[in-house]
Parts: sequence; structure tokens; C-alpha cells
Amino acid sequence: MLYDANHALLSTSIPGLPEPKRGKVRDVYDLGDRILFVATDRISAFDCVMPNGIPDKGILLTQISRFWFKRLTGIPNHLLSADCTEFPPMLQDYRQHLEGRSLLVRKLRILPVECVVRGYMSGSGWQEYRQSATVCGISLPPGYVNAAKLQEPIFTPTTKEDSGHDQPLSYPRLADRIGAELAGRLRSASLALYRQAADYALGKGIIIADTKFEFGLDEQGQLVLADEVLTPDSSRFWPVESYQPGQNPPSLDKQYVRDWLDSVHFNHQPPAPELPLEVVLRTREKYRSALAQLQKDCP
Repeated sequence: MLYDANHALLSTSIPGLPEPKRGKVRDVYDLGDRILFVATDRISAFDCVMPNGIPDKGILLTQISRFWFKRLTGIPNHLLSADCTEFPPMLQDYRQHLEGRSLLVRKLRILPVECVVRGYMSGSGWQEYRQSATVCGISLPPGYVNAAKLQEPIFTPTTKEDSGHDQPLSYPRLADRIGAELAGRLRSASLALYRQAADYALGKGIIIADTKFEFGLDEQGQLVLADEVLTPDSSRFWPVESYQPGQNPPSLDKQYVRDWLDSVHFNHQPPAPELPLEVVLRTREKYRSALAQLQKDCP
């Protein structure tokens, strides 16, 4: 296990198991019939992994995903257990590193698409809209301002790249890739989950401006929600109290890190600069605040 100077977990290695597949944040272990997800404290921005991490970030991400897996209805998810005492015997000696940040999940055939849903005008969507009145190629009515709520959420899928930038996928191209029937199921499930989560979060003082979902298929061909879900890494979270259309809202996600990187003129190419302690601590507090607000008064 590799930790940085602030005790952020940067990578894991478990003797007796093959080296994990390392994503930008997660270390993924193939246990044969199941998968172990370990959320490290790595943080990425502009598709670059920062050299230092955010202490406890992996734990906070895992707790937020667990919260949504329990709350969302209408589609099964891949979670089997988040209780380390129920993990296979080979993992028990490493519980102190895995506790709170690990999920034992079903093995699925993961679909090669990021299912992005946008409910508000933001980020690259806003930049495109200003130029062409479209978002990911979807024509929208005139008159939107930055951060405005869309009349209806839109489904804007992308490719799922192992490295570099995910690429936009038009709906017809998605249907060509995976079949029209499955593409329709993905779109319907993504929009339904977004609406369900956005309505709940709004009641807790959080606007979910956009998010991305990942899905897999089980042995029966059933669509299953996978990976992380509705976290500050995969979503834009805006506090309702400071939201104002026409302005970039303060966020409870990693936009703060992106903004700092732009302030020091980072060119969005690796290697990324080390994050100063103030940025590390403020980012951790934003993630903590997101979890606390979502869980407030929740039975």
C-alpha cells in the first residue's frame, strides 16, 4: 500500500492476488467470480491523475455510492457487500486498508459507454451551446444562459477510453455500436435514475447539474448499474443556496481542483502539478459536505 505525505492512499497491492487494473481512482481486483473495487484517494482532473491525493476521498466516494445504491430503485446494481468481514479470507489481513473504501461487486459484462445525463447548462455543454445552440450535437432552444436548468434532461453518451479523453457519441452511433434495443434501455435507465436522484438531492439542498452512469449486463442479459454512482467525481453538485443562473455556481465536487489547475495555467497534459495543502483540505471538505447533505435526516 502506498500513501503520500498526507496519508492519502495512492495505490494498493495485495500479496497473493494479481496486480489490479488501475483506473484514475479505483484499483480493481479480479477475484474470479467476483470483483473487488478499492477506491483510492487519487484524484484526477482533465484526464490527468494528480501526484498527491485527497485523504479519505476514497472512503467518502464509497459511502456516497453506497448511499445511492441503497436509495435508487427501478434497476439492480452490482453491489454484493461493503462489509470487509464478508470479504474472502485472502483479504482479511488487509482490512485496515480496505475498510470503508472497498466494495465486493458482481462480475458483469461492462458496456463500453459512459451514460452522461445533463440537467443543466454547464461546462463543455455551455461552451458548445454558445457557439452552435447545441449540446453534444443535440439542438436546444435559444435563450439559455450559463448554469440554466434545461427544459428536460438530455442523454449525451460518450465512449469509455482507458486513457485520454472520452469521445462524444451521438445516439444513432451508440445504437450502431451496441444495438438499438440496448441503446434505448441505456437511455431510459440513465434518465430515470438521474431524475430520481436529482429530485431527492434538490430536497437536500444540492443541484445535480449532470452525472454519468456505467452499466453492465449479467448472465441473463439484465441491465445492471455498476461502478460508482452520483459522486462528486462523476457529477457536478451545486449548493442550492448559492445557485444563480448566468454564473458559475460554487460546487461540492472536484471543480475546485480544476479551477485551481487553470489558475496556475496547467496545460491539461501530464505530468500534473502537486496540489497545495489548502487545495487538498478544501477539496476533502467539499466531498464531506456533499455526503453530509445527502444523508441529512435520512433514516
